[in-house]
Amino acid sequence: MKRLTRAFAAVAAVSAVALSAACSSGVSTPQSSSDPTVATGIEFPAGSTMARIQDAGTIRIGTKFDQPLFGLKNPITGNPEGFDAEMGKLIAAKLGIPANKIEWVETVSANREPFLEQGRVDAVIATYTINDKRKQVIDFGGPYYIAGQSLMVQAGNPEAITGPDDLSGKNVCSVEGSASSTNIRDLVPTTNVVLFDSYSKCSDALKNGQVQAVTTDNTILAGLRSLDPDSFELVDTTFTQEPYGIGIAKGREDLVAFIDDSLQQAFDNGEWSTAWDDTAGKILGDAPAPPRLDSY
Repeated sequence: MKRLTRAFAAVAAVSAVALSAACSSGVSTPQSSSDPTVATGIEFPAGSTMARIQDAGTIRIGTKFDQPLFGLKNPITGNPEGFDAEMGKLIAAKLGIPANKIEWVETVSANREPFLEQGRVDAVIATYTINDKRKQVIDFGGPYYIAGQSLMVQAGNPEAITGPDDLSGKNVCSVEGSASSTNIRDLVPTTNVVLFDSYSKCSDALKNGQVQAVTTDNTILAGLRSLDPDSFELVDTTFTQEPYGIGIAKGREDLVAFIDDSLQQAFDNGEWSTAWDDTAGKILGDAPAPPRLDSY
């Protein structure tokens, strides 16, 4: 379970006060009616990560560009759309940065930690499961959603796959650097795991018969199927818990605390559920209860 150390307790408290001030100090006109309200008049402690981002006037957010419902690139605007993108807009707005000042950086599963370590992004919001291995390298804000790993098969389920036990000896697709690929190897060592750099390529491989199933989070699979419902179906099972967090480089515990404060406020005031209903909820249904921030 994630806990802030005493060394950063004061910084966390200042962040909370600053966030509260943002809510009471007035707002600017949003970029569009669907974007979060941008805080104005907010001040952060000198030298803090939040002050640096605010002074720059932009925040660099790594996210996926091929993930329907969570982060799918709009071919006209070039910006990602989906629940992850809305979480990025929400955090930016709390920092006083409007959506049109976000620098979106395409980030695939395999380069999420490197992009943070190299300073190429300020945060990664990319269906990013919090786990102990990753927490050795980076920190996480959140979780902001709990998914579960599942399976997608060809329409009609010709291989009669009902769960991981049916995958022995079969070709199953996942993505390089994903927790899903590790999980399925651990659960079914006799599975032949085929790896690509994106789940859209897994969908193509399933459609042409190169693999018999695709495995990743149920939320991602639902988004992929929504693009071609006549070709695919979802197996009605989940076999892991996947808490999605916001990745932050080590040494920026003040930003982690601020993100947690921002998420909690969004849980409480309905911004989080509205973001869900406007994106992933259109396929996955009503927003569930928000997760506890100290649960992972």
